[in-house]
Amino acid sequence: MRNIFVSVLLMIVTFQVMAQGVSFEAKVSKRSLGLNERLRVDFVMNENGDDFTPPTFSGFRIVGGPNQSISNSWVNGKKSFSKTYTYFLTPTQKGALSINQATIDIDGEIYKTTPVKITVTEAVDVPRDPNSPEYLIDDNLHLVAETSNTRPYLNEAITVVYKLYFRSPLRISDGRLVENPQYADFWSHNIDIPQLKVENATYKGETYNVVVWKKSVLYPQKTGKLALEPLSLSLVIDLPSNRRDFFGNRILQQSSRTITAGRRTIIVKPLPKKGKPANFMGAVGQFNFDVLTNKNALKATESFEIKLKVNGNGNLKLFNLPKLVLPNTLEVFEPEHRENVKTILSGMQGNIQDNYTVVPRFQGKYPIPPVSFSYFDPKKEKYFTLRSSEHIVDVYGGPVAKNSSDNSSNFGAKQPLSNTDESFRFIKLNPNLEPIVKKKFWNSKLFYASLISPIMLLIAFVLLMQRNQRISDDVEGSRLRAANRLSKKYLGEAKKNLKNKTLFYDALERALYNYLKAMLKIKADDFSKQKITEILADRKLTGEEIQPFIVLLENCEVARYSPASDAKMQQDFDQALSVISNIDKKL
Repeated sequence: MRNIFVSVLLMIVTFQVMAQGVSFEAKVSKRSLGLNERLRVDFVMNENGDDFTPPTFSGFRIVGGPNQSISNSWVNGKKSFSKTYTYFLTPTQKGALSINQATIDIDGEIYKTTPVKITVTEAVDVPRDPNSPEYLIDDNLHLVAETSNTRPYLNEAITVVYKLYFRSPLRISDGRLVENPQYADFWSHNIDIPQLKVENATYKGETYNVVVWKKSVLYPQKTGKLALEPLSLSLVIDLPSNRRDFFGNRILQQSSRTITAGRRTIIVKPLPKKGKPANFMGAVGQFNFDVLTNKNALKATESFEIKLKVNGNGNLKLFNLPKLVLPNTLEVFEPEHRENVKTILSGMQGNIQDNYTVVPRFQGKYPIPPVSFSYFDPKKEKYFTLRSSEHIVDVYGGPVAKNSSDNSSNFGAKQPLSNTDESFRFIKLNPNLEPIVKKKFWNSKLFYASLISPIMLLIAFVLLMQRNQRISDDVEGSRLRAANRLSKKYLGEAKKNLKNKTLFYDALERALYNYLKAMLKIKADDFSKQKITEILADRKLTGEEIQPFIVLLENCEVARYSPASDAKMQQDFDQALSVISNIDKKL
């Protein structure tokens, strides 16, 4: 009976241990949040692990972390262990986002978390404590979209200027665009701002600092109520805290905030029907119109140009010029369209033109009839029609067309061409074509290549399988190569994050530990600076050669809690490369 009791007890304990197992999961503070809220993500494991790799956090920006915490407890004689990596994130876009998988190495096994779905909505009103320093942000920071005209006509230019107003005690230390309006129902053009400048301005009767963040010129393409999508910025703000330094100066603290200009509605009026000309092509603005010719006299079969040109201010890129109608005895080619238009804050200005190439076949005097061009002036709210003057082109030295006495009225009748016309003499009528000989596949180069290629592929496959078998049999070599790959990976991550102190030193520290893990073939649990010093000394390295490595590890630990400049991070990265190179030579 005693043996049976002991066996049953052992089975129960074994099942409990198996049921507990290893867990590694991602926990979030909320599944849905606004664009201006923060999200906390905890990666929790119940066994101590190594080589923790966080996800890329696509769609989010890291504003805090990683913070590491370890908990050990005993309850009724049972040990409980928990290790947590914590990140604080702020979303950079709206929609359905995902916290992807994180990985950890626990006792030689790789564990992964399950992806977590997050829904990001519009910015929400978050109540704040008036006693908190961050409460100052609400009264001293504003993002405003200023429009030149909220009730324009169809195709009338309006400007939208996004201005960021802020005042003391706030200071903006960093800012970037989170959400950019697309202007779906407008033709749009963004005005380049070479450099953001801080100027003084008045907002609601108060003096503010202002930064012009974006300028856009819009031409509405639909009538009715059109919405301007909001522009959102992610800002890092310095604001005073309640603490003071040794000299009595107030200590500044940083806060991240996403601010939105809000939606604006534009009511677009249709162009009036009263007085609308029949030849109106959609031009809106203030324009001049002219028809020009480069020759007034020429020989038959020579060419000349007729230019239809419109210049002024308005929607120059959004309408077509009128068509040129000429007598059938003039050969007219498709026009070449040219634009010389620049867009400034008030709208488009410049000129557009259609250049027609015309070739007369017969001699005579040809009239270029007047051409009409109509446009709508939104300032005067009235249509105008411009009419060009008539031109006469004298053609000589060619055959005389039938009914030549009435060239001016010959706009529709077909005219017979002279037999002496040599316009198409360049076409070769006897090309001397040769038949295509069909090549045989048998005994060709392609035949032998098709015959030999399967044998070569089989040999290459066998060699590749043998190589893979040798690699898989070399267990120790595989561990060494894996650790070397991790070291290079983290060094690469450190180099990419030279502008981010937290990510840089985290990657640099992991690269150093993985390098030693590969070169000295020791486990992560054995790591300590004292242990590393002893092992390197056993490998015949002197204290002067070991000390730079230990100092570099200490720099990585200290840098997490103290500020570090870009130059300092670059110096530590170069020092890491030098230290690894020196140890390589000794080992």
